[in-house]
Amino acid sequence: MQPDTPSFIHWFRNSAPYINAFRDATFVISFGGDAIEGPGFPHLVHDFALLNSLGIRLILVYGARRRIERILNERHIVSRCHRGLRITDHAALECVKQAVGTLRLEIEALLSMGLANSPMAGAAIRITSGNFVTAQPLGIRNGVDYQHTGVVRRIDAAAIEQHLDDGSIVLLPPLGYSPTGEIFNLSAEQVACSVSKALTTDKLIYLVEAVGLQDENGELIRELTVVEAQRQLDSRSNLPATVSEPLRNAIDACRAGVQRAHLLDSRLDGSLLQELFSRDGSGTLLTLERFEGIRPALIDDVGGILELIAPLEEAGILVHRSREWLETEIDHFSVVERDGAIIGCAALHPFEDEKIAEVAGLAVHPDYRGQQRGGRLLEYVEQKARKLGIERLFVLTTHSPHWFRERGFRPATIGELPVARQALYNYQRNSRVFIKSL
Repeated sequence: MQPDTPSFIHWFRNSAPYINAFRDATFVISFGGDAIEGPGFPHLVHDFALLNSLGIRLILVYGARRRIERILNERHIVSRCHRGLRITDHAALECVKQAVGTLRLEIEALLSMGLANSPMAGAAIRITSGNFVTAQPLGIRNGVDYQHTGVVRRIDAAAIEQHLDDGSIVLLPPLGYSPTGEIFNLSAEQVACSVSKALTTDKLIYLVEAVGLQDENGELIRELTVVEAQRQLDSRSNLPATVSEPLRNAIDACRAGVQRAHLLDSRLDGSLLQELFSRDGSGTLLTLERFEGIRPALIDDVGGILELIAPLEEAGILVHRSREWLETEIDHFSVVERDGAIIGCAALHPFEDEKIAEVAGLAVHPDYRGQQRGGRLLEYVEQKARKLGIERLFVLTTHSPHWFRERGFRPATIGELPVARQALYNYQRNSRVFIKSL
């Protein structure tokens, strides 16, 4: 057995819910010329093929800036930009068409590989591209004529859906066409956003030349809401365009109904798979609302709670609770849910006549400890107790006395417990009693 076999098994088992959830889902994935020119691009294309084999409907939108710049330089053509947008004159448009066409052929060739002993062995992938994007000229802005630079006017969503239903990967270039036959140079980020909005896709994924969105201290922001993302965009003028443009389009897409948008590092091998098939991902996740939160437990959460507390029961930290008992007491529980998984729980058992309640079964998954989730869960339970008119909380613990003392609980005696709870006290466990006034 290889040394990393247990970690692989753990990862594979934990990825199973995502594999099941993503089947028949529609993803738009946008990547730029930098990713295409990078040494890891063949691996990324193989990851696209893997997603396709798992039943995920893929729309790939590629950029061509780096290849365009190379062709312009080779032809000694000076191309002007204004406010980050290329002014596409006739000569520049010819370079754009050459770059986009060449890249399309290269991407299709990689997706068509089926060599033995390669990740694509035995793959039979169909790739479709076409005039699915209707565009119009950007026009004259602040006195600057952008000529053949355009903006998306309409997406032929029905045609794209038909090709996805047929099992094809749809490959879209950063070009658009007018009803009169003109060709316009478009932003790949905008094309990806427009397609995602038109089809209300499950995900919009931007592969960028950055680890994701970082805060002002250089730390990766792993998740944020649309409101928080807009605040970042408005308050930070130093965000590089490689991040700000995808972020702006991601915000737009989420506001239009796209469930989730992601900013991932195109330079990191496997970042796409890590983001999609692990709970914490690899980049920045953008949602309309938080994808982790505390809420009252439901009957469907019983299995998740049992899985969470089982190791703590085996270690003697928590008292054993059967499935039947949990099902009858589920209304007393609150849970921390992260991306569909229960990673924390706590119960509040009130003794209303004495205006006191017990906090029990407080647990946080080992992977998420040390990040204040236990404290926030306790605060949530305290707020719930106050609404019930509870004036004091008590807890019985064998392993965490200091944790509770740091949060305002004081040592107490068994005699201070409600009479009914005194009768149930387990002297063999010899749990310490702590009480907190609300």
